[in-house]
Amino acid sequence: MTTAQGGFRGWAAGRKGVLSRLRFTSLRLRLVVVFGLVALTAAVSASGIAYWLNREAVLTRAQDAALRDFKQEMQNRASALPVHPTQDELQRTAGQMAGSSQRFSVLLVGQDTNGRTVYGTSGGLSGFALEDVPRSLRAAVDKRQPVGDGNKSPHHLYWQRIVDHGTPYLVAGTKVIGGGPTGYMLKSLEPEAKDLNSLAWSLGIATGLALIGSALLAQAAATTVLKPVHRLGVGARRLGEGRLDTRLRVSGTDELADLSRTFNKAAEALEKRVADMAARDEPSRRFVADMSHELRTPLTAITAVTEVLEEELDSEAGSMDPMIEPAVRLVVSETRRLNDLVENLMEVTRFDAGTARLVLDDVDIADQITACIDARAWLDAVELDAERGIHALLDPRRLDVILANLIGNALKHGGSPVRVSVRVAGAEGSEIVIAVRDHGPGIPEDVLPHVFDRFYKASASRPRSEGSGLGLSIAMENAHIHGGEITAANSPEGGAVFTLRLPRDAAELTEPADETGPAADDGDAGDGKGEA
Repeated sequence: MTTAQGGFRGWAAGRKGVLSRLRFTSLRLRLVVVFGLVALTAAVSASGIAYWLNREAVLTRAQDAALRDFKQEMQNRASALPVHPTQDELQRTAGQMAGSSQRFSVLLVGQDTNGRTVYGTSGGLSGFALEDVPRSLRAAVDKRQPVGDGNKSPHHLYWQRIVDHGTPYLVAGTKVIGGGPTGYMLKSLEPEAKDLNSLAWSLGIATGLALIGSALLAQAAATTVLKPVHRLGVGARRLGEGRLDTRLRVSGTDELADLSRTFNKAAEALEKRVADMAARDEPSRRFVADMSHELRTPLTAITAVTEVLEEELDSEAGSMDPMIEPAVRLVVSETRRLNDLVENLMEVTRFDAGTARLVLDDVDIADQITACIDARAWLDAVELDAERGIHALLDPRRLDVILANLIGNALKHGGSPVRVSVRVAGAEGSEIVIAVRDHGPGIPEDVLPHVFDRFYKASASRPRSEGSGLGLSIAMENAHIHGGEITAANSPEGGAVFTLRLPRDAAELTEPADETGPAADDGDAGDGKGEA
C-alpha cells in the first residue's frame, strides 16, 4: 500500500511539474507558441503562394492547349462546311473535331437551307448540348464586333471555366470567319483538379511537418534558454531560505552566463556581509548575556535589601525617617525596574541565540487568563469574555508572558476597563484568537508599524518611562515560537486592539531532544510592561 501511494504521489508530482511548465504564463509555452505561429505563418504563406502559382500554371497550360486545338479544328474542319450545312454534316464534322489529342466534346450549331437551326454534337460527356453553354458565353460568341485597324475579325474565340456537379470544365466558343456554323467546345479539367488536390495535400502535410519541427526546435531552444533561468530561480530561492553558500555553475559567454556570474558575485558579497554582521553581532549578544547574568547576583542581594526597606516603609511602627522615605521609595522602584530589565534582556538573549524552547501543557485558556490577571491584581480593571473548556496545547509560562505584556500595556497606555475576549477560529477550530482592547486614545498611525520593535517608545519626551521597551517585542517572539502572530490596530469604536493568534496544538514546533533545561524555563514573566 505504501509503494502504491508513493508511486501515485510520484506520478502526481511529475504531472504537476509538467503542467507547471506548460501553464499559459510560462516562458516555455510562450516560446513554443511564438515559434509555432511564425512557422505556421511562413509555411501557410509559402504553401499558398506555391499552390496558387502551380494552379495557374497547370490550368493555363491545359486551357491554352485545348483552346489552341479547338481553334485549329475550327479553321481546318468547320470552315470547310458549307454556309448552310445539314445536320449530318455537322454531326460528322463534330465527331472528327472531337478526335483531337485534347479529347474535348464539340457542339456545332448552324442553319440549313430552309433557315432551320440544326445541331451536330460529338456525343461525348452524356451529350454536349447548347444548354450546357453559359448564356453569357453564347451572347459574347454571337455578338458581332466592329471591324477596324485594331480588329480585323467580327468574331473571336471566347472561353469560360464552369463547375458542374463538383467537376470543373472549360467551355469555349467561336464562329467560322466568313460565315458558317458556330462551334462550342467542352473539356473536363478533372485530371488537373486531382493533380492540384494532391499538391494541396502535399503542401498541407509539409506545413504540418514544419509546424511540428518548429515546435521541437522551440522546445529545444526553450530548454537551452530556460535551464540557466531555472537554475537561477532555484539559486535565488535557496538564497532567500538563508543558504548563503549557494552558487551557480557558469558555462558559456552569453548574457545568461553573465547573469549567473553576477548572481554568484552578489551571493558571495551577501555571504561576506552577513558573516561580517554576525561576527560583529555575536560579541554584542555575548556581552548582553554575560552582563545580564553578572547583574543577577548583585541584583538578588539588592532586591532582598529593597524588600526589607519596603517592609519598613509599610510597617505601622513608622521607624523610617520621613526625610529619607522618598529616596527609599525611589530606590525600591528603580530596583524593580532594573530587575525587570535584566530579566527581559535575558529573555531576548535566549531568542537571539535560538535556545528558547517550548514546554507544552494542556491548558484551559480562560483559566490561564484568569490566573494571569489575578496574579497581578488586575481583576477590577479587566473584563474577561471567555468560555470555559477551550483547551490548547501551549507553553503556559510563555502564554502568561504574552498576556501580561498585552494586558499591562493596555492598562498603562489605554486605561481601564480593558476587555479580553477569546474565540476559536480556523479550519475545524484549529486556532485560538485572543483580543485585548482598551478604551484609550488609540495608537498613532505612524507608531503602529513600530509597536513591536525593541526599545521603541512612542513618545521621545518620555525616555525614562517605567517600561523597558522590550515587553511587546518579547510577547511577539513568544507568539512566533508558538507558530502564532500578534497584530496591533485601532478599533473603530475607539481604543487600541492587540490580537493574538495561536495554534491550538503547538506540538509540531517542539524539538524532542531539547525540550527542557535551564534555557527553556529560566527567568520570570516580568511585569509585562512594554512601551507602545
